[in-house]
Parts: sequence; structure tokens; C-alpha cells
Amino acid sequence: MKKENNMQSFVILNEAKRNEESKLICKDSSYRQNDKRHKIKALFFFFFILSLTSCGIRKSIKHIPDVKQYSLEIPKVSKINDSTFSFNENYLTKNRQQLWELYIKGNPLQLGYNNGALTQNLMQKQEEIFFSKVEGFVPSKFKQNLLRGFLKWYNRKMYLNVREDYQAELYGLSQYSSDKYDFIAPKFLRSMYLHGAHDIGHAMQDLMMVGCTSLAVWNENTEDGELLIGRNFDFYVGDDFAKNKLIEFVEPESGIPYLSVSWPGMIGVVSGMNKEGITVTINAGKSKIPLTAKTPISLVTREILQYAKNIDEAIAIAKKRKVFVSESILVGSANDKNAVIIEVSPDNFGVYQVENTSRIFCTNHFQSDAYQDDKRNQKQIAESHSEYRYEKLQELLQENKKLNPEKMASILRDKSGLKGEKIGFGNEKAINQLLAHHAVIFSPQKKLVWVSSNPYQLGEFVCYDLKEIFSDKRLKNGEFAKSDLNIAKDPFVDSQEFKNYEEYKKVSSQIEDAIDSKKITLSEDFISHYKSLNPDFWLVYYQTGKYYFHQKEYAKAKTEFEKALTKEITTVPDHENVDDYLKKTLKKLR
Repeated sequence: MKKENNMQSFVILNEAKRNEESKLICKDSSYRQNDKRHKIKALFFFFFILSLTSCGIRKSIKHIPDVKQYSLEIPKVSKINDSTFSFNENYLTKNRQQLWELYIKGNPLQLGYNNGALTQNLMQKQEEIFFSKVEGFVPSKFKQNLLRGFLKWYNRKMYLNVREDYQAELYGLSQYSSDKYDFIAPKFLRSMYLHGAHDIGHAMQDLMMVGCTSLAVWNENTEDGELLIGRNFDFYVGDDFAKNKLIEFVEPESGIPYLSVSWPGMIGVVSGMNKEGITVTINAGKSKIPLTAKTPISLVTREILQYAKNIDEAIAIAKKRKVFVSESILVGSANDKNAVIIEVSPDNFGVYQVENTSRIFCTNHFQSDAYQDDKRNQKQIAESHSEYRYEKLQELLQENKKLNPEKMASILRDKSGLKGEKIGFGNEKAINQLLAHHAVIFSPQKKLVWVSSNPYQLGEFVCYDLKEIFSDKRLKNGEFAKSDLNIAKDPFVDSQEFKNYEEYKKVSSQIEDAIDSKKITLSEDFISHYKSLNPDFWLVYYQTGKYYFHQKEYAKAKTEFEKALTKEITTVPDHENVDDYLKKTLKKLR
């Protein structure tokens, strides 16, 4: 009976999702939050119904990993100055580009404790930012209670799919979490849940908070013939979340030392390279809604970095883990002098390898034979911005022969559409969507990594030499970075256009509020200024049209919707939304 209730509720959930998807929606980072909030509210309600029928929750809530098998020295952190802290051979420091750099070593439990003790203030701040975002999505206290029920039910089997050593590390890390959010879940489970946040958002709503672009080139496509990899991690949870970027240098007791770029409180890997020259980056694909969380994708990629020395070993690790979302993992290998894309999903697995060429591109659709007949993947290619960015990469590689790290950075920073068209700043069809959490460039054979600094991928790319860092030469001159190899910041960051874009993001919230309330009146000067801040972006005219529509100024709304249709609209559903509003407007004018 419980299983039947679960399935009945799941059918209702899917129907609710289809109904929501048929509504007029938008997808830009600065305006899509309201639509997501409505969807998430509905989903939490249905999953709360599911949680009432589940008996697996009690086991997960009481679960504590076996940590007694590990030796532990409780860290006593020394403060060297306001931005540098240490414990034994473990360090946390902030460089001049405002990137936090963390070096930790030890057994799994010790790694977690060292990480938590050194980054406690940063981690608690990050947790506060993340959960305040959730409160913004779901402001009602009642619905927040539903959210807690959802988290407990949905994640009830996650611990069964996470390696015991990673659970021990998470346990140690979680001891330094804030008490403020214990009402959501115990610290250890909350830390584990957060590692599945990307997967859950991706799986539940296809939010595509990670609409990333990555590429690898080698042989005739690079100046020195060696493997070179670049990636934008377009994960956006607000500007505050991206402020405290963390570069982790991890030397585990077992396995291979590695570098990871993410944020405080994260032991999983979204972008990283190990000492052997294995690199991993993740790109979200189209997923169906699974009934339970399994292994977070960032912990699969963490395992690859920690234990793989070549592509075959990386594939073997990915193949044995049960995931709950569809994801592309671009893996580069110094030992193989090659790169492949591992494509995983709950019910399928494929590997995409190129032949007769020395480059491979990864956006947000699958390319291996295993997914050629996958309807979700076909829909993703037809309706999303993934194929457009793939074609843009092809165009940029035609223009930029023999790549080096500087040229790779220019590709990752490119804001134009196909054939150099101006498509508006923040358009997800661009390689540089001006919302990236970070960008990274890997030179696996040289063991060099370049990491972008704020804002987005526009700031200086800081270079790190893993050969030196994981040796006695570490912290030479008090620095982790190999600064003489840094890549200069993008001049665009000092331009008036960039200042306008930053103002556009702030002003957008005001027009969104006016659209939502239908009572707030905006001056014509305000509307004109708003449009001038990002004049090539279709969304500006769509939002303006919606404002006029709700103000019942239908002639003005018609003009704006028609203007939007002349611009490069991000996705097929977005184009349909503009069309639908224009049709509604024309009916009002008759």
C-alpha cells in the first residue's frame, strides 16, 4: 500500500510539473527566481505527501558514520593575520585576488576536522547565504516545514550511496557547522544534503543552474601540442554565494593529492585536477525526476580525482556509482594525452570519444551512442541553448588556432553570439553568461591550473603548479600561486558596458516587483533607462512588455513584445512565451 501511495503521488507530481512547464516562464538568472519559487512550492507539497508514507526516514536521521576507526587530533587553529590561519601543516589564506586557498592533509576524519576548523567562519557564512536563498524561494513557515519533510524523505537513502570515508570526512566538517539550522536536519546529514543541492535542484525542476561550457584541445589545436582544457562553471545562487571562492589543495592519507575549486563547506568536486594530471568538470544534462537521492555527482568526481590515474580508471569509477541526475563529466588525462566525456544518468551510461580530431566540446547535451535515441536529450538539443553554445565553440576554434592558456581564457570570456552577433549581456546562449561561479583552465601535462577571480571569469586568472604545491616547495614566498604565469583580467571589467550590466541586474528586480504586484507604477524615464542598460537582450523588452500588459497599456506592450522577437531569444520555450504574450495582447487590442 505504501508503494502504491508513493507512485500515485509521483504521478500527481509529474502532472504538476507538466502543468507548471506550460505556464509562461523565463530563464535568466536575474528574473527566473519567482517562477522557480512557485514550482518549488508545489513540488515540496507533493513530496511532503510522499514523506508521510515513508518509513526510511527514521533510519537516515539517526545515521552516524563509523568514525572511531580513524585517529584524530582536534585542530587548534593559529591566527597569523586576518586572512591567514594554520594548524600543523594545514593552511587557509586569502590571496591578493581575493581567492581563499586551503591546504589540508590527513585521514578522512582529520581532513574534515581540519577543513571545518580552518574555514568555519566562511562555511557558516556560505550556509547562511544558501538557506536565506531557500527562504526567499519559500517564505511561508508552513511551507518551510514541508521543505524539511521533503529533504528528510528525498535524501533518506543518500547515506547508503556515499562512501564511508567521505561520510567520515563530512562528519568531521559538519562539527563546525552553524547551530542555527539544526531545525532543518542534524549537522552531518545537513552537510551531506548540501552536497546534493545541485543534483536535487537539477533533478526536481531542470533548473539548469549549471548550464556550463567546457572544452579540451590537444595536438594540432594547441601551441605546444599538449592537452589544454577550459571550463565555465555557470552555477548561480546569487552574487554573495560567489564571493568566497575556495581553492582546496587536498593531500588525503589514501589516494592522489588534488586541487578542487568550489566554495566553503564542499568536499565534492565540480572542477579539479589531481597530481597525476587527471581533470574533471561537470555539465548538467536533461534529467527526469527520480524518487530518491543517490550519489551526488560531485562525490563521484571527487572519487575520480582521488583514485584515478588515467581515463580507463576514471570510467570504471563513474560506472560503479549510482547517480540520480544526468550529467556529463569531461575527463582529461596527462597520462593518456587525451580527453573524453563520461555521460551518466540514473538508467544509462555512455562514453563519448572523438576520432580523427584533437578537440572535444561539452555543453549541456549528451553526444555518445548510448543517448542517441534518448528523447529527453533530443528535446534538450532542440529546445535549449546547449546546441547554440556548442556551435559557438566550433566557430571560436576556427578563429583561434593553436590555443594557449591566454587564448583559452579569451574563449571562456566571449560574450557574443554566432558570427559575433550582439545578443545582450547575460544571455545563456553566450559562452560567457556573466554569472559564472568560476572558470578554470587546466594544463594536465604541465600540472598547471589557472582559476578565475571575481567578477565571474573576468578577473585575473591565478596560476597554480601542483608539482610545487604537493612538494616541500609549498608556500614558497608565502604564496600558493605561481604569479608570474597569471593571466590578466579582462579589460571589459573596467568598461561602462559592464557597469551598465551590473546596474541592469539591480534594476531588473524593480521591474519584476512591478510585474508581480500589478500595482507598482514605473515612470517612463525608468523604463527607458532600464532598456538602455542592456539594449541587445531580448529579456529587457519581454519584461517591459509584461509590465505594460499588466498595466493594461496594450499598445505599448505590443511594441515591446514585437521588439523582443527581433532579438536572439535564449530557448524555444522562451520564444513561445513571448509569442503567447503577444497573442494575448493582440486580443486585448481588438
